[in-house]
Amino acid sequence: MNESLLLNGVPLRTVDPGLLKATSYGHFTSMQVRDGKVDGLDLHFERLDRSSREVFGRPLSADRVRADLRAALDHAGSGDVSIRVNVFETTELQLLVRVGPAVEPGTQPLRLLALRHERAVPHLKHTGTFDLVYYANQARNAGYDDAIFHNSAAEVSEASIWNICFARGTTLVFPDAPVLAGIRQQVLQRGLDTHTTSRVTLADLPAYDAAYLTNSIDPALPVASITTSNGTTTYDEHTPSAEVIAKAYAAVPAQEI
Repeated sequence: MNESLLLNGVPLRTVDPGLLKATSYGHFTSMQVRDGKVDGLDLHFERLDRSSREVFGRPLSADRVRADLRAALDHAGSGDVSIRVNVFETTELQLLVRVGPAVEPGTQPLRLLALRHERAVPHLKHTGTFDLVYYANQARNAGYDDAIFHNSAAEVSEASIWNICFARGTTLVFPDAPVLAGIRQQVLQRGLDTHTTSRVTLADLPAYDAAYLTNSIDPALPVASITTSNGTTTYDEHTPSAEVIAKAYAAVPAQEI
């Protein structure tokens, strides 16, 4: 008997079950493309190759990824899109590229709820994202915009789909707890004259002037507040650090696909 798939009781005839099984174990990277260019494109290539070597024991060349990205742009007929590159393995490495409409950055500062959670193999952008969605939903159900994670030692790490950094004056501080090193965070760090990576605990939150979330969509989304079991720390608009971030991004041009 051959394997089959049904959606709402209706057989699907165009999806290979083996393909779906393979995609459950893999890694990916997501990017926003504007005018055919991507912030930190070389970092995306490096991430995909490094992760493929670790997860599958095989390299993934930048040339192959670039060719698939160009094919995706040609298919979309636009240089302004969102792209997710999924890497999985059957008898060889496979690239599943999902293309969608471009997504604009958020404008509303977020209210975060601090939850204890440590992601499995956090240095990999892997397909096991159930826990991220679960805790984000827990925070939203409690009346917040999203979750921020900390470990058993109350050390802050990252938010559900963002890296986070904190501002003390014009110095940006990145938590040194184990996290996924986001591409936008790395681009930001490239453009900064100075920055610090250090231990950030829940008790330290009131000592900072501002906090910002970064990911492929949001280069610097301000944090309005962080609520812990001991109370809520609020952050007002902080022009000095916002200007430092804007200058840093302007110093690192996007790269052509």
